[in-house]
Amino acid sequence: LLYSVFTVLFIYFTCIPTVQTTDCLHLKEHCINAGNGCESVWNVVEDACNISVLGNRCKAEDTVGCKRIIQVLANEYPEFKNCVCTTDDICSITTLLGKQCSINKDDISVETKLQWGLSALSKQAYTTNRSCLDVNRQCVEDEVCNKQLSLYLKVCSVNKKCNVEGCQAAIRFFYRNMPFEVAQMMIFCDCIQHDDSCHRAKELLHGKPCAVTVAPPPSCLNVIHTCEENELCRKKYTTFRSKCWRHVTKKCYNDEACLVTLIKDDMPCSANADCKAAYISNWGTMLHTECTCQNLPPMEQPLCELFHHMLHSKSCFS
Repeated sequence: LLYSVFTVLFIYFTCIPTVQTTDCLHLKEHCINAGNGCESVWNVVEDACNISVLGNRCKAEDTVGCKRIIQVLANEYPEFKNCVCTTDDICSITTLLGKQCSINKDDISVETKLQWGLSALSKQAYTTNRSCLDVNRQCVEDEVCNKQLSLYLKVCSVNKKCNVEGCQAAIRFFYRNMPFEVAQMMIFCDCIQHDDSCHRAKELLHGKPCAVTVAPPPSCLNVIHTCEENELCRKKYTTFRSKCWRHVTKKCYNDEACLVTLIKDDMPCSANADCKAAYISNWGTMLHTECTCQNLPPMEQPLCELFHHMLHSKSCFS
């Protein structure tokens, strides 16, 4: 009888990973068909982990990128929480996809480099108005940054038909994985007027045109209302308002009748590190989309312009 108990326990515990992997693959199918943005993040998982469409097999040569986008998937869609772990360097990949994934173990050392910061970029003190061409060049020359940037540009490429949601997910993944000093260096970079090479680098770093420029551009009112209907976006917008525009949040919260009474001079922006982090977190959501207040009824103009100021005015960070 004792032998039988141990046999049953042995079979049970050795079967757990297989059962869990099966459950995780079932979640993957649900994710693809859910229609809630999960498919876009999963598409980035496929790119980062090099998952083949046929047979669902992968060879995750970029262990760092693959692990981190799987973690993003679990953070944004908590049903995947049991499909990731942090006990070792390959655990997240093998737990999610089981024996279907193989790892380039030589790449694992790159994980340590990312944990301690990007070698060339993160050692520099943050300064405003860095040239986007200069920042882009330094990222390309940095082993870890270049790997992250390559994945992001692959997903956001306009040479093929742009997948807006997939590109937005890639942008969230990219900036989330950059140390804060590096992320703000990239997001707040700038160009002089006639430097075409710099402007092209700026568009690449800032997700244009795929994830930012929509034709025709939506109204800023529509962007805010659509964001509030999406759980991920709503959380980021709430954090952004509380960290950057505390006066607005404290005085009006979500009362649009109250917001209309505000003018820009009533809106001091905190512009501190928490505010910058919240602003960076908006990138890769619809809040980052270029919006307009043209062609709206006169009664809607003031509120729209207020939202445009909050989302796109760089005066907060000048």
